[in-house]
Amino acid sequence: MTSPRTLLRAWNLRAQKKLGQHFLTDPSTAAMIVSRAKIKPEDIVLEIGAGLGALTIPLAGAAAKVFAVEKDPRMIDLLATELIVKKITNVDLILKDILDVDFRDLTDNLGRKIIVMGNLPYNISSQILIQLIHSRKFVDRAILMFQKELAQRLMAQPGTRDYGRLTVMLGYCSKIKSIASIGADLFFPAPRVASEILEFKFPAVLRYPQHDEAMLFEVIKASFGNRRKTLKNALAASGLHVKPQTAADALNAAGIQPARRAETLRVEEFIALQVSLKRLMAKY
Repeated sequence: MTSPRTLLRAWNLRAQKKLGQHFLTDPSTAAMIVSRAKIKPEDIVLEIGAGLGALTIPLAGAAAKVFAVEKDPRMIDLLATELIVKKITNVDLILKDILDVDFRDLTDNLGRKIIVMGNLPYNISSQILIQLIHSRKFVDRAILMFQKELAQRLMAQPGTRDYGRLTVMLGYCSKIKSIASIGADLFFPAPRVASEILEFKFPAVLRYPQHDEAMLFEVIKASFGNRRKTLKNALAASGLHVKPQTAADALNAAGIQPARRAETLRVEEFIALQVSLKRLMAKY
């Protein structure tokens, strides 16, 4: 593996801060990530942010197919050349913003779910995760790298300061575990903080009783939209157009004290709240 510094200099390029570009410098770390991701020869992988190919190339050696999505056209040209030099033929380079990628279209002719991998830019990590949640029908699991502080928020427990909207949404539809920590010194240019790699598994069948998922996500968003307020007041002040008394009645019907705050609720309680809120809103 040619070092990122050498490759960038050879192509007269620089990492772009606005794109969150930090390139992995250690081949053994890339190999470790692929190994812990347990990529099998029949797997199809969608890589977010292929960059210089530090992960793309070992993934190509482990999987049947890799769709490498990269927004920066400069990186596409460089990586295409690297793949030709290394005689790698099972990688499709896609010049696109990952947020514009339709997972349904990508998987239409595959006949199977994909595995998503990548080192996510901090500034759009939340948007990518929400996209992944809504596209999980087409995804078996995701192995994603985050800044350590964001990874901690995604794995936070109810009642803690880090527990938030994304934590609940991911806890609702996935099983999360950490598979590795990566030091900042293993990237060029080095980020300010260490990184954490999380694995998200998306079960085909959820364990919760019947509910309205779209409304559930709106209730979660509304509850955390004014997280300093009590749940009753947060719901009443949200775009759900819920009257304060209706909010209080729905919370009581769900067995939740109206004075509680969003960060104290478990996933099961949010579902109970959504069910009771929908019933009362239909009644009134």
